[in-house]
Amino acid sequence: MKKTLLCLTFFIISSIHVRAQSHSHCGTQPFTYPDIEGYTTLKTDLHIHTVFSDGNVWPTIRVQEALRENLDAISLTEHLEYQPHLADIPHPDRNRAYELAFAEAKEHDLLVIPGSEITRSAPVGHSNAVFITDANPLLAEKPETPFREAKKQNAFVFWNHPAWYAQNPNGNPILSDFQKERIKNGELHGIEVINTVDYSEESFALALENDLTIMGTSDIHGLIDWDYTEKGNHRPITLVFAKEKNIESLKEALFAGRTVAVYNSLLVGKTEYLTPLLKACIEVSSAKYLAKTQILEVELENVSSSDLLLENSMEYSFYNSSPVFEIPAGKTYTLQIKTLRKLPELSLKLKALGAYTAPKEHPIVIWDINTNKNKQ
Repeated sequence: MKKTLLCLTFFIISSIHVRAQSHSHCGTQPFTYPDIEGYTTLKTDLHIHTVFSDGNVWPTIRVQEALRENLDAISLTEHLEYQPHLADIPHPDRNRAYELAFAEAKEHDLLVIPGSEITRSAPVGHSNAVFITDANPLLAEKPETPFREAKKQNAFVFWNHPAWYAQNPNGNPILSDFQKERIKNGELHGIEVINTVDYSEESFALALENDLTIMGTSDIHGLIDWDYTEKGNHRPITLVFAKEKNIESLKEALFAGRTVAVYNSLLVGKTEYLTPLLKACIEVSSAKYLAKTQILEVELENVSSSDLLLENSMEYSFYNSSPVFEIPAGKTYTLQIKTLRKLPELSLKLKALGAYTAPKEHPIVIWDINTNKNKQ
C-alpha cells in the first residue's frame, strides 16, 4: 500500500512538473469577435481584482488568464479603501498591482490599463477610474475628491454594479444626486450593465438616458477557470470599437461610447454598434436554390464566441427550421427559405433575440444575399 501511495505521489508531482514546463497561453475558449467597418474590435475586461485588494490571485495570473482567452486589454482595479490583505501584503503604493501586471505583459500583445476602484457606501457607491496616472491621490476622505482627482488625470470613470442588492436591496439602480453631479461635472462617463453574471436592464436604461458608455465586466476575484470556464461560461467583457489597438485609441473609443457589453449569448449595446457587430458575426458561406425548386438554401457561419439566437423577420417562411433558431459559436447552420419564386437576390432579415439595443428591444439585422453564391 505504501509503495502504491509513493508511486501515485511521484506521478502527481511529475505531472505537475511537466505541465509547468509546457506552460502555454493558448486557452480552451479564446474570445473571437469580428471587426466592424472603420474600427478594430478590442476585447476588454476593465474590472478585475488581485490580492492587492480583495482578490485571491497574484497580478501575473490575471495577465496569463487574459492571454489564454485572447483578450486585448485588462485593468487591475484594486479597491482603494478596502484592503483586506494588508497584514500579509503591505503596499503603501497603490500602483503596485498595475506595475506587476504591466511587467508580466510587456512581451505580449496585451494592453494593461492602470486603474483603481473607488469604494464607498451608497449613495456614492463603487466606481472604477481607468487610464489614471497615479492611484495614490485618489485615496481621499471626501466622497467627491477621488472623482475630481481622476478628472485631473484624464481618467475614464464608470459606475460599478449599480444594481447590486447589497447596496440596493430591491436590485434596481438608484441614480442619486451624487451620481447626477458627477455626470454633470464630466466625472462619470460609463456604467456597468453586466457585472459578473448579472444583467441589469434598468442600468442599461440609465446608460441610454444619460449617454453613459455601456460596460460589461467580470469583476473577478477568484480564478477565471473556476468561476466561469468550468461552468461552461465566458467571462463578461466589453467590446470596444477603436481606431487602432493601442491605449490612446482604446481610451478615445470608451469616451466616445463605442462599446457592446457581452456575456455568453447576451449582447447589449447601442444600435449603431451592435447591429454592425451582429452582421459581421454571421457570414454567408453559400446560397443556392435546390434543384427544380423555389427553395433557397443558405449556409450561415457564426464567426463569434457568442451563441446567436435568431428569429425570422422576413415575409418568407423557412422550409426546414423553426422561425426561431440558434447558431452556436463557431458553427454553421443551413436555412432553407421558401421564396415562392427564384430571386437573383434576397434580403435575409433576422431578429437577434439574445441582443438588446434598449431594454426589451432586439435589433433586426439584414444580409443582402446573392442567390448564386457558392462556397469559397
